[in-house]
Amino acid sequence: MNTLLQTHCSLLKNKKSTIKRELSNKIDWSQRLIAIKGSRGVGKTTFLLDYVTENDREDDKTCLYINLNNLFFTAQGLVPFVDEFYKKGGKTLLLDQIHKYPNWAEDLRTCHDSYPDLQIVFTASSILRVKTNEHIKECVSTYYLNGLSFREFLNHETGCHFKSYTLQEVIDNHEEIVEKILSKVRPLAFFNDYLQFGYYPCYLEERSFIDNILKIINLMLEFDITYLNQIELKYLTKLKKLLYIIACTVPLQPNVSKLANDVETSRATIMNYLKYLKNAQLIHLLNSDKDKTKKIKKPNKIYLHNPNLLYAISPDNVSKESLYETFFYNQVSVGSSLTSTDRGHFKVDDKFNFEIQGSSIEIEPKYRTEDYFVAADMIERGKGNTIPLWLFGFLY
Repeated sequence: MNTLLQTHCSLLKNKKSTIKRELSNKIDWSQRLIAIKGSRGVGKTTFLLDYVTENDREDDKTCLYINLNNLFFTAQGLVPFVDEFYKKGGKTLLLDQIHKYPNWAEDLRTCHDSYPDLQIVFTASSILRVKTNEHIKECVSTYYLNGLSFREFLNHETGCHFKSYTLQEVIDNHEEIVEKILSKVRPLAFFNDYLQFGYYPCYLEERSFIDNILKIINLMLEFDITYLNQIELKYLTKLKKLLYIIACTVPLQPNVSKLANDVETSRATIMNYLKYLKNAQLIHLLNSDKDKTKKIKKPNKIYLHNPNLLYAISPDNVSKESLYETFFYNQVSVGSSLTSTDRGHFKVDDKFNFEIQGSSIEIEPKYRTEDYFVAADMIERGKGNTIPLWLFGFLY
């Protein structure tokens, strides 16, 4: 216990300045069991430590952060530790990387039921099933921590405090919203930097952002996907090869048979690998809205999950097309559903058709309808149904 307390204090003492994540304002902190899910690298550990400092609990011994990767728990177990912590006056326990602890769900439920005035906040891989877990689904509140939005990145880089907007607000009022933003900053001056390295908070570290992102990717592949999906390590090379093929050809209209041949595996395995990569938030799978009524055989298109991955995995194959479409998909998908459409690149929430195109703000007459919009790159201002692409980075 004392060693874990010392680690807690050391982490807080050496904690560097971080980017304020507004997810903390959306969480109902009165809940007793709270899950913070997210992919590797989005800042879940920092989020927990920020909770301590933002609530002035650095010297509060009733609040403790622990990482379940600690070897202590392989021998002692979580429940005995929680029992000791509770009996010594503990009130809030912050558990990092719950997915690295065997029988995590059963032990969490035991702690939840045995200590009615103890609050547990835990982080989990995006792959881990939390909401549907039979042991805790009735008592857990689940939240998702995404990588930085363009708005969050811009706020940190400029010191501004721009608010987020709903998709409907952007569609209805983008001209007025843009003028408020342009009165304080020129967003396009920061946009390319965000596309290269701004999604993952680790860009604040001194190491090369590409090295950092490659480390994140490899840990996702080598641990998050293989371990949590019980894939033998001998198949890891095939998984990496598939991701690289996707990165070199996005947006990819997949030929599953060809992918299976290139990766030297079966069609069924390719489909499973695509699902694993999607759950790890390494790729997006764009399906037709018609696929909702039938079993999905294959996606219409495959994108990498965010623009930073393009630069890290296959920098020589980054095109404006893939870059801007990936940005739009990544930012809009946080709060909306996207499917393919024959009237543009994406259909959002089953009612808005979006075309991602160049700086022209003119819409062809045949497309001038209420449900058709252009997200135009490299323009500061839009007009009517043409909206600046960068503004879709203000949705969260």
